[in-house]
Amino acid sequence: MHHNNKFPQSECRKLLIKKDPALFCTLAIIWICFAIFIFYPIITLLYMAFFSHGHISSELLKKNFLNAYTLKALWNSLRLAAAVSICGTFLGYVFALVVNRTNLPKFLKIAISAITILPLISPPFTSSISLTLALGPNGTLLKLLGIPDANIYGFTGTWISETLTYFPVAYMVISAILNTMSSNLDDAASSLGAKSGRIFRTITAPLSIPAVANSVLLLFGSSLADFATPLILGGHKFPILPTQAYLQITGMFDLNGGSSLSFLLIIPALFVFFFQQLLVGRKSYVTVSGKSAGQSEFVPLPKWMKTLCYCIAFIVIVFVLYLYFIILAGSFVKVWGIDNTLTLQNYRYVFANGKKALSDTLTIAIISTLLGALLSVVIGYIIQRKDFPAKRLLDFSSLLNYALPGTVVGIAYIAAFNKRPILLTGTMTILVAAYIFRYYATGIRSVIASLQQIDPSLEEASASLGAGYVRTFTHVTIPLIIPAILTGMRYLFIHCMTAISATIFLVSARWTLLTTRILESMTELQFPQASAFSIVLIIIVFAADALIALCMKLYSMQFTKEAKQKL
Repeated sequence: MHHNNKFPQSECRKLLIKKDPALFCTLAIIWICFAIFIFYPIITLLYMAFFSHGHISSELLKKNFLNAYTLKALWNSLRLAAAVSICGTFLGYVFALVVNRTNLPKFLKIAISAITILPLISPPFTSSISLTLALGPNGTLLKLLGIPDANIYGFTGTWISETLTYFPVAYMVISAILNTMSSNLDDAASSLGAKSGRIFRTITAPLSIPAVANSVLLLFGSSLADFATPLILGGHKFPILPTQAYLQITGMFDLNGGSSLSFLLIIPALFVFFFQQLLVGRKSYVTVSGKSAGQSEFVPLPKWMKTLCYCIAFIVIVFVLYLYFIILAGSFVKVWGIDNTLTLQNYRYVFANGKKALSDTLTIAIISTLLGALLSVVIGYIIQRKDFPAKRLLDFSSLLNYALPGTVVGIAYIAAFNKRPILLTGTMTILVAAYIFRYYATGIRSVIASLQQIDPSLEEASASLGAGYVRTFTHVTIPLIIPAILTGMRYLFIHCMTAISATIFLVSARWTLLTTRILESMTELQFPQASAFSIVLIIIVFAADALIALCMKLYSMQFTKEAKQKL
């Protein structure tokens, strides 16, 4: 009986090798990568969380899972992630509408886009540093408004800071979808006499459901994983799991304890993932079918909605700019709040002592971005367009390192790659792998979301004209999803430059990163140096981001031009 069970499985595999050898080889390579860089570290981590000396240890379980402090930290983590994902997605949607669906002048839209991206491209500490200086004890903003000391530490501060840090992710995901929608639907509805409010309710809102669901998932994951913000703003009264796990390992050198706390975070992350799959998997959202005529203008938003969006966007932008002004001002003074003499000393320090960190960070970011983009396109495409055994498992596995908080990934990588057979600690490989398998998720998601809107008949037409799979993929599919690929590359590069939670465990004397230098400056209370490092990092990332955005712009102009020529 046993043999019969195995038979269909191997048959299935043989069929796949014969029918589509390219797909088979691709899958083989992907699974090998996953085995080394996703499954092996996580299995090692789970082993450390539950086993001691080769046996399941009930002591460990009691000590780490059943104490009140851990349960409080778990509840806090979930509460925070829910608040951040809802508020962040709402803000992201508002900004996406302002930039993509209003008739603001071009230069204003570009400025809004640039400001929106600011929190995303800053190191994770920046908003928490500046919030502390604005709203903390003796905060500049509190003095301006004449409010006596408000307590920003705890839930409120962490929530504000994380929402401001992550709403750009929502803005990018939702913008990408609002951009690829076909305005012909709006035209059809308005020619049938529908008012702008109704068009928004029945066309724009339902079509952006995949983007909203994606964005809630991505923000929930980001908030669960964020440990830099709560480290500075959480305080003792508001423990959350990632910071607890970090302190457990760096403060108490207790890898088992850290692993157990990490394990607790894996469960809610998986729940959110399944929920999102259910939500998006049900409907069809194809709006680009190859049969479309030229694009016209979208129907404008209803008046009240436009006014509301403008007000919200204005308030958020002013606040974000104010926070960045504080950091900029801080990088030019000797000692913040005590000796406000203007000086360039901090920048001299950055370029003298931080040169190695700068070049290391850039090298690692560029390599990770290119490899990650390639992987995310291939994985996104085969998940959305091909049928093969264990497809859902591949989809899920590809997101596993993303769904897991960075601290978990960092701890798992140390546990796994610190010893033979695979000894990678202190190498560049471990940093690049940690970045790619953690941050290519947005690329995969945007490729899938983009392909959901592109009718497979375009690819079928190419195949029926005799083009092979690979040629169809490179000549038909890729040009249609370039905006999605660039969105993924943008996200990857930004995170490789600014992430801290996974890599704080992985840096060594050989490879050092800018973000860890910022954290060192912060812990040594060298605030001006931390600000100067942050500003340099923000400028580099902003330049790279502008370059990618320019490519997107040029591409979509080319796309519209070709569409018009066909008319």
